[in-house]
Amino acid sequence: MWTGAFDRLLSHVIREGNLAITDADGQTRSYGDGAGEKVHITLKDPNLPRRIILSPDMAVGEAYMDGQLIIENDDLHGFLDLVIRNIAQQGMPWFQRPFQMGRHALRRLAQFNPMPRARSNVAHHYDLSRELYDLFLDEDRQYSCAYFPRPGMTLDQAQEAKKAHIAGKLLIEPGMRVLDIGCGWGGMALTLARDFGARVTGVTLSREQHALATERAQKAGLSDRVDFRLTDYREVEGQFDRVVSVGMFEHVGVPHYAEYFQNVRERLTDTGIALIHTIGRSAPPGITSPWIAKYIFPGGYVPAMSEVVPHIERQDMYATDIEIWRLHYAETLRHWYDRFMANIDKARALYDDRFCRMWRYYLVASELTFRLNRQVVFQFQLSKVQDSVPLTRDYLYRVNSGQATQPVSGAAAG
Repeated sequence: MWTGAFDRLLSHVIREGNLAITDADGQTRSYGDGAGEKVHITLKDPNLPRRIILSPDMAVGEAYMDGQLIIENDDLHGFLDLVIRNIAQQGMPWFQRPFQMGRHALRRLAQFNPMPRARSNVAHHYDLSRELYDLFLDEDRQYSCAYFPRPGMTLDQAQEAKKAHIAGKLLIEPGMRVLDIGCGWGGMALTLARDFGARVTGVTLSREQHALATERAQKAGLSDRVDFRLTDYREVEGQFDRVVSVGMFEHVGVPHYAEYFQNVRERLTDTGIALIHTIGRSAPPGITSPWIAKYIFPGGYVPAMSEVVPHIERQDMYATDIEIWRLHYAETLRHWYDRFMANIDKARALYDDRFCRMWRYYLVASELTFRLNRQVVFQFQLSKVQDSVPLTRDYLYRVNSGQATQPVSGAAAG
């Protein structure tokens, strides 16, 4: 039964390209129109067809991690490109719909992230060894989408351009109070304090991030301007001239969107500006990949625009600008993958082969989802009043500036 259902699943999904699958009994079947280079995989576990039918994302990801799904020449990019491209075009067959509907019905429970669970979710990913992140991130440890306004930019240049573009939208002035929700290892907060003269409060739930961010502020002589706190954003009090949140909203969860934007509004002064930068889907609401939820980002979710904007409207805030970045994250992930592969022996020494296969799968699947399956980045610029920012985007693209905005003169004093 499972072999026949597995064959029908692949016949429905793989219509373009050239996929050959050898099962645990040694039988090989081919799928697709035969175009392009052949991708050949071998299934070592006879139970894999059943597991893939019941939960494709989970089964394929785990089988690759465990060495039960072998890709010829370990061509992970070729395999996932073929699969994701076809899924984006064909969708899954009718007999997969009950499983998808069940996961969709339970998604609010999966995304229910009260403070204790939020801390646990963050620790799962961000409290991994800091040496791991040294292997593939830029010098400033920006773990979010870089910005590539010019071809040929390095990862470090593109991450600097991202921070400058965001600072431009925030219209930072010296002495402004800024709240950085989900401050990571402190790169954005330190940049706003050092280059733009802001006074920044950064919050994170990761002990590793908090410790390193605090160390960085001390080494930079910015401890009097930057206050990093190990706390939930929901516990912050007071008001700020600016609120910035980069790559954190994906961890909030749909059941908490109202609470999140209420907090943003309450933290802003009457003429304040917020900038929320998040991965989004250029498609209707969906679910998180079960594999991603188990191994990479528990409690995480990539929202559709239609899920976010109503909560902004209910808080009586203006969306003064909404920008969509398309392939920038795909390019960022490719840089991360190349750097990780260049250092994979060091990663293997930190963890093991299974972890390295998991991390490779995560980076490649994420990159190709941005390239092939309607995943993008949203930037929401928000304010309580209409005229808190200029009426056009001209201020972001000054001639000969080279960046979105210019740091203030002399703001680097300690």
